Amino acid sequence: MKRLHIHIKTQNLDHSVAFYTAMFGLAPSKLEDDYAKWLLDDPCANVSLSSHGGQRGGEAGIDHAGISIDTSEELNAVADRMRANGASLMAEQDTTCCYAKSNKFWARDPQGAVWELFQTFGDSETYGGEPDRELFETSPRYR
Repeated sequence: MKRLHIHIKTQNLDHSVAFYTAMFGLAPSKLEDDYAKWLLDDPCANVSLSSHGGQRGGEAGIDHAGISIDTSEELNAVADRMRANGASLMAEQDTTCCYAKSNKFWARDPQGAVWELFQTFGDSETYGGEPDRELFETSPRYR
């Protein structure tokens, strides 16, 4: 089995563990005073590349992390779980991005890392637009 690995440095481990436990719906498989790890079988990885602006405004490098979710019911359940844990989410419904039509939520973890939670329901002939980065950057951060 292969798993995508993402390591995020945190300034507040407790807040980050709460954020990711809510997102994944699962407690960490390993938890220490200074470390937490989730070994996830679900979600599998979706890695994409783009020459578009994205969340970093055109700066090259990792733009955001995300979870592709199969159904709108599952997507809304993750969003509800995260809101109940205090996360701020920005919703985009029936949007076109990355040559796909989808519903999505954007969130920032306690360190400011951008997460996209999305459910794709169709293809698009065009790349589509970028989310309103200015609105997202000024929205309240988690905790």
